[in-house]
Amino acid sequence: MKLTKKKVAIVGCGFVGSTTAFSLITQGICDEVLMIDINTERAYGEVLDLKDSIEYLNRNVRIKQGSYEDCGDMDIIVITAGAPPKQGQSRLDTLELTAKICKSIVDPIMKSGFDGIFIAVSNPVDIIAHYIYKLSGLPKNQVIGSGTAIDSARLQEYIAELAQVDPRSVHAYSMGEHGDSQMVPWSTVTVGGKPFYDVIQDNKELVGDVDLDELVYKTTQKGWEILNRKGTTYYGIATACAGIIKAILNDENRIIPVSTLLEGEYGEKDVYAGVPTVLNRQGAFDVLEIHMTPGELARFKESTKVIREYTEKIMEYDAKLSK
Repeated sequence: MKLTKKKVAIVGCGFVGSTTAFSLITQGICDEVLMIDINTERAYGEVLDLKDSIEYLNRNVRIKQGSYEDCGDMDIIVITAGAPPKQGQSRLDTLELTAKICKSIVDPIMKSGFDGIFIAVSNPVDIIAHYIYKLSGLPKNQVIGSGTAIDSARLQEYIAELAQVDPRSVHAYSMGEHGDSQMVPWSTVTVGGKPFYDVIQDNKELVGDVDLDELVYKTTQKGWEILNRKGTTYYGIATACAGIIKAILNDENRIIPVSTLLEGEYGEKDVYAGVPTVLNRQGAFDVLEIHMTPGELARFKESTKVIREYTEKIMEYDAKLSK
């Protein structure tokens, strides 16, 4: 009888990487977590600290420090390493430096014999996920970006506050770029199965006059609100990443809006974008192509146009790095 362990490697032991590891461990999602960072002392310190939590959890997760050479038998590798945006920058402004870091990570990992699933968290995540896909040569289902998973959670929170319900009773997706150009297909948003448009119409005394564009704007700015107050974000995105990993390792067929390669869906090709995606042991198993109004689809295409523009820039930059 052969028993297999669920193994996840975290590349980048900053706030997002270490909090993702903590989420995996406290939820008992996997059997082993491998911590990798260019700052080996930081990685070892995180391993020591994380190990101290095991006594008071419901299972023993093995936590180790490692290197790229140890990645050959990993099921999932999460890349959180990158260049965080500074005050006044957008996620797209960090592109070239993050691309350089990404290339230095993916190439040695692939040399280790890795054939699992990459999850990109580093920003700009849609472009970086596409770059990892190109660098790794893996099938598209095995390279995923965290995409608009966290944005959709933020959107649901805002809608829930208006409707005075649990956010988990709200069904809503933010789609496209994990950034300023993301959009919401409002025609598909429901609260407890009831269309949000009907909720607004039937409950004016509760929700008042709702500015849908303002809700989208607040969703895009939530990360910056956090960053401006505490320097960075990590609890939300780390927990979202853990949820993506759980869906994959447990073969859940759960639908989460992650960044995946579009090949004809929504009329788009060769671009990574945040869309509702079925996740299971194969990774991004299938794209759920929801029906949008013509206006919504136009907004989605505006967002993918932004992603495509910067994807072309990163490939031009890669050509320079390869010379």
